[in-house]
Amino acid sequence: MPSFKTPFNGSAVKFSPYYETRLAVGTAQNFGIVGNGAVHVLDLTPGAAIAQVVAFNTNDGVYDVAFAEDNDNLLVAAVADGSVKLWDVARPPSANPIVSLQEHTQEVQAVDYNPVRKDSFLTASWDDTVKLWTIDRPASIRTFKEHTYCVYSAVWNPRHADVFASVSGDVTVRIWDVREPQSTMVFPAHEMEILSCDWNKYDDCMVATASVDRSIKVWDVRSFRVPVAVLNGHGFPVKKIKFSPHQRNMILSCSYDMTVCMWNYQIEDALVWRYDHHTEFAVGIDMNPFVEGLIASCGWDELVYVWQHGTDPRAF
Repeated sequence: MPSFKTPFNGSAVKFSPYYETRLAVGTAQNFGIVGNGAVHVLDLTPGAAIAQVVAFNTNDGVYDVAFAEDNDNLLVAAVADGSVKLWDVARPPSANPIVSLQEHTQEVQAVDYNPVRKDSFLTASWDDTVKLWTIDRPASIRTFKEHTYCVYSAVWNPRHADVFASVSGDVTVRIWDVREPQSTMVFPAHEMEILSCDWNKYDDCMVATASVDRSIKVWDVRSFRVPVAVLNGHGFPVKKIKFSPHQRNMILSCSYDMTVCMWNYQIEDALVWRYDHHTEFAVGIDMNPFVEGLIASCGWDELVYVWQHGTDPRAF
């Protein structure tokens, strides 16, 4: 399967919710510490290669990207300068970004588009807040400020349009309902910073968390005193996790140990597959919503890989 070389270090990769062959990659120069960034929109070609459709440059690193759920040409990017930028793939780079939203006071770490209502998105920032936006308003609708340290991820529930989860360096998970004045649930999920979370696409009460402590935990929010599963196997902090869009029991993860892992959290020997194709930190992963088992990853080695689960990502 193909790979693609980016000019800067990878930070995030996302498949399109509209086209099974399209994906976007966020990148940052100098590992996101200082320098420029870019968003690359890529297509998988019939010849089993990756072709760049367009690239949008930024003055600061891009930490995360998300395709809009209500516009097949719209992309949202989380940028290190605290801005949130919207890009229109149908327009040339000179006409982009079409919107730049500047409310966060520190780096924007993550962005997630609402898959149910399809009209809004969340941003999570190192300024300890989560913000709710719609593309037709120049200011955020609401700011959620209860975390006491950097918020690394905020993810919508796949079935409930008003519910999302957020995780933070304060080691807590918070469950929010945007109709309520405060978070509806909070619990300590790890003893070290939590870097990522995701909801199970087939069980709206199951949420997974990934931590600096190198573990992944699966929680049932109806009874969160003890995790449903604890997945150990990564040698360094787990950067991102994603539940499979096709199988309720499968979780994909990537880590600073340079590996991408597939897990079945419902069995004792949970680690199903370990991929070691990256030569630097593996920091971005996604699974194609249309093609079962089609995986994408990116890393600080400036390489984007797309491959079928169970095959060697480097085989082409």
